[in-house]
Amino acid sequence: MSWYEGWFGSDAYDLVYDHRDESDAERLVDLVEHEIDPAPNGHVVDVGCGRGRHARIFARRGYRVTGVDLSGQAIDEARTRTRSGLDATFVQGDMRDPVCQDCADGVVNLFTTFGYFADDAENERALSAMTTALRPGGWFLQDFLNAPQVIDTLRPRDTHTVDGVTIEQRRWIEEGRINKRITIDTDGETETYRESVRLFTLDDFRAMYERVGLDLVTTYGDYEGSSHTEDSPRLILYARLPA
Repeated sequence: MSWYEGWFGSDAYDLVYDHRDESDAERLVDLVEHEIDPAPNGHVVDVGCGRGRHARIFARRGYRVTGVDLSGQAIDEARTRTRSGLDATFVQGDMRDPVCQDCADGVVNLFTTFGYFADDAENERALSAMTTALRPGGWFLQDFLNAPQVIDTLRPRDTHTVDGVTIEQRRWIEEGRINKRITIDTDGETETYRESVRLFTLDDFRAMYERVGLDLVTTYGDYEGSSHTEDSPRLILYARLPA
């Protein structure tokens, strides 16, 4: 089993990323609305939606949302956490397979939900599938780690406690990937998980976007919309599919 098949649906994932809350997601959706100005009531596809925190915010703001994730557990959680009356649908699916063709006004791929696959061709296949979902003239926003900043600020190890559970994270860079080993200690019982993400750079994305037919409009370095630099905390890419 690949690392991502078991990790994202686990209870431990919520513990490790408990600081990534809805206020964090609100800032990202604010950026989309301010910079892209999507059509009201448009259809947004959230690829790698996880437990649906961004999808719920898009839905609360009046968009029709389809969230897609490989993890059945995460999809179940997204459905449970989404109140009735919101126009949000959650489906289990592999990001390498298009959820639809020409159905979406916009597609988002957020919180570094990309670069998981060992083969770069498979990562590009995922990007191509996201592009397939866009209508001509549709918009695309991808929120990824900023590779130069990750390399410069790498913390090899840290430990913290959440609700009495000790979380140790060890990080290293190998063969162009940022790797993480996560150990969860609950009353002396331990579980270990992995993460491994390809350190794609802005130039890498430019080349991939060109190959899948996306026109890169601009980039941002954070959720406030600051200009992207090598020191930025994020690499956020806004692109369009030609009309």
